Amino acid sequence: MTGVMDAAVAAAREAGATRLLGIKVSIGEANEAVEDALRFAFEALAEADPFTEGASLELTMVRPRSICLECGHEYEHDLYDRFCPACDSFATELIAGRELTIDSIEVDLLES
Repeated sequence: MTGVMDAAVAAAREAGATRLLGIKVSIGEANEAVEDALRFAFEALAEADPFTEGASLELTMVRPRSICLECGHEYEHDLYDRFCPACDSFATELIAGRELTIDSIEVDLLES
């Protein structure tokens, strides 16, 4: 979460913001990140800096999604069951669920 906060703060300051108000983040469940731990870390980091104090975090957890290399079927699954439900092949490729993306940031700007 430190990297997310650092990137968001840098982008906000580069845009001339006076304050970071919120961050929207998508994170894949295959990263095995714990949502409560991410929220706790964000809140601790946000409180440590007046620029980010009170900022909100909107998390979207992305379910793992794979494509079967045998039959082409795309499907969602849990972290451990990656067999294709259409043909039972284990020749699959993870196509979603490992990402970590800052989708947007909300800032307060100086008025001119």
